[in-house]
Amino acid sequence: MPMHVIFLEPAFPANQRQFVRALHEAGALVSGIGDRPLQYLDDQLKSWLYSYEQVASSASTDAVTEAVQKIQRRGPWVHKLECTVEALMLCAAESRERTGIPGMSVAHTELCRDKYKMKQFLRSKGVPCAKAAEVGTMAEAKAFIEQVGFPVILKPLAGAGAAGTYKIESLDQMVQAAKESNLGPNRPALLEEFVSGHEGFYDTLTVGGQVVFETVSHYYPNVLEAMRTRDLSPIVMTTNRIDAQGYGVLKAFGRQVVQALDLDTTATHMEWFYGSKGLYFSEIGARPPGVRVWDLYCAANDLDLYREWANAVVHGHAAPRPSRRYSAGMVAIRPNKDGRVAGYSGVAEVQRRYGEAILEMYLPPPGTRTNGVGSGYMGNAWVWARHPDYDVCRRILEDIGATLKMWAE
Repeated sequence: MPMHVIFLEPAFPANQRQFVRALHEAGALVSGIGDRPLQYLDDQLKSWLYSYEQVASSASTDAVTEAVQKIQRRGPWVHKLECTVEALMLCAAESRERTGIPGMSVAHTELCRDKYKMKQFLRSKGVPCAKAAEVGTMAEAKAFIEQVGFPVILKPLAGAGAAGTYKIESLDQMVQAAKESNLGPNRPALLEEFVSGHEGFYDTLTVGGQVVFETVSHYYPNVLEAMRTRDLSPIVMTTNRIDAQGYGVLKAFGRQVVQALDLDTTATHMEWFYGSKGLYFSEIGARPPGVRVWDLYCAANDLDLYREWANAVVHGHAAPRPSRRYSAGMVAIRPNKDGRVAGYSGVAEVQRRYGEAILEMYLPPPGTRTNGVGSGYMGNAWVWARHPDYDVCRRILEDIGATLKMWAE
């Protein structure tokens, strides 16, 4: 009997279908649970699914649990319930526990999502982290600020990216951020000391607690600045120089975090800072990174990482052999103002200069409503590129960001 895997939310975001495809190719029966009607799914995606249950909300534990129970009653035996979206991880864990499906527990999932608990735990294991406190009142916030001084960072206890994150340099800013984030005893947040330095991430595919694939990536500039400044064309890059001596400490550090959290078979995504105080842990998720970064890894390494993940889930082993032929990255192109897309300039020039290096280019058509600066690296227009030389790849992306302009009206 093939392994029967339930996959939560197979249709959105766009690359979710790749996990379904890979599980199907690895020999699993895949039952999907999502909030879209079955007819919304295209024929190819439906061909990879053994069954499908629509729910009112894929973030509702009650709704997902009921759908899981329907699938269990219908059969065959359900072996696993998989989820790769940060916002749905806790719902998946709660549904697993309610229905007796093995996998990451609620307590373990909360440890990998609650930034304060995570940092407290890792600090106890000797992992360097910024000083932090869980705060629900201005009195608690002021007490922490008196301890560490300004600037400080306010962010949600759980979440991904820079959403809801503030850099605070005065009490007035703290008051304003508290209002905007609805800070209160029933809605606490994480307040932490500001650690200056370069920011990046270390990602793995971990099988049975052992790292079988790892990558190192960089942000230019750091995420908070990138998500707050319209005039920037921020870049995310993954390096093919991972065996360079300078990355040895980071790789050992990342593995230390994975082992300390006792992660078993999962993708991981760990954010880090390196500056005057050395290497600092920021946060980790037991999931792949967002904004389709796995697709960059695949293009840079001549590798189907989705299939390797599926092999780990279905067969308990994976043996990825990344080529490390390319460095690869994405550059976000922001509109000059909010509104609707009026047009672009520099497109032909970018294609003429770097056509062979460009992997994908997305230009929302004229008339499309723009998204705010904080919407992320793929919130508006974007370009992906790769090159065997990391420095050349970075220059290509920087030049694309300086040449290709998105105009709004």
